[in-house]
Amino acid sequence: MYKFYVKRYIDFLLSLAGIILLSPLLLILCLAIKLDTKGPVVFRQKRVGRDKSHFDIYKFRTMRIDTPKEMPTHLLENPDYFITRVGKFLRKTSLDELPQLFNIIKGNMAVIGPRPALWNQYDLIEERDKYGANNIRPGLTGLAQISGRDELEIPIKAKLDGSYAQQISFIMDIKCFFGTITAVFKSDGVVEGGTGMLKNEGDKE
Repeated sequence: MYKFYVKRYIDFLLSLAGIILLSPLLLILCLAIKLDTKGPVVFRQKRVGRDKSHFDIYKFRTMRIDTPKEMPTHLLENPDYFITRVGKFLRKTSLDELPQLFNIIKGNMAVIGPRPALWNQYDLIEERDKYGANNIRPGLTGLAQISGRDELEIPIKAKLDGSYAQQISFIMDIKCFFGTITAVFKSDGVVEGGTGMLKNEGDKE
């Protein structure tokens, strides 16, 4: 019952409360981004949702407007060149993820779940298929985020995502929620560029 009904109800209430309570911070961040560089405040990107459907994820823009589109950060020749000054702070503190509260309101995402893959991250999507992790709503944070985050290689990350998908419960969500708060304050597992690649594919993403 929790997985199919209660979880969605709690997600909606938490995200709505978060938007209301954090509205002053959201406005400050919008202003900082606008004053820092030209371009929109919010960045949209196609991601993989429940049952491998696609949706537009919302993030605060952390990169210059001339950054190549639909390209993972690790594939950029010089990622630091494209990341803005405000963007570095937002990425380090994960504040760039706050607009995803609106994705949760819309039902594209949950508070807790596997982080949504880019539509062209075929290796991660394929690995998650092995564990049924593509069959649930992706989340703002999840088990992988409190277990190593960006440092994890894709097979390990996908297995953790699958473990969460198979064990969804209120207790598990509480564990991930408070574990995320701790990880964010410590900046645990943050590697610029995101998800680790398969071992035979080279550098981190």
